[in-house]
Amino acid sequence: MYDYRRGGGVLGAFILGGLVGAVLGLLFAPRSGKETREMLAESAEDYWDQGKDFYDQGVTKATDMYESGKQTATDKTVELKDKIDEARGKLKDQVDATTEAAKDKVAGTVPAAKEAVGKASASTKKGIDTAEKKTQATLDVVADKAGAKKDDAKKGDAPAPAEG
Repeated sequence: MYDYRRGGGVLGAFILGGLVGAVLGLLFAPRSGKETREMLAESAEDYWDQGKDFYDQGVTKATDMYESGKQTATDKTVELKDKIDEARGKLKDQVDATTEAAKDKVAGTVPAAKEAVGKASASTKKGIDTAEKKTQATLDVVADKAGAKKDDAKKGDAPAPAEG
């Protein structure tokens, strides 16, 4: 199916219709064959020249459009590359700044953390030492009581009532 919305097809159909009409008009005109052939030759040459001019204009326009598009694409590519490089630089600067800030915070936190670990270690050691002494004292008391009960049992004395 022919698409009439395209301008080139309508123009081509108009030119073809004009050619066919001219040829038919010449063929049925009351002239001699020689005159008709000369007129047809002249008309054909005129149409041929017009067609060549039309073709040359089309080639020139297409070439110009191609060059223009090529230049636009090159310009846009360079522009986009520059924007990407700029964004990459900004991102690198932000990463560097964040890294430095993190290093500073870690450097400030490390001594305090070491001090806190040292205090916790000393406190834990002191607590363990205290627990060991109390445990030993408790064991000594239990051993003394156990020894006293053995001594009482050997003497034959009745066991002492349990204290509550």
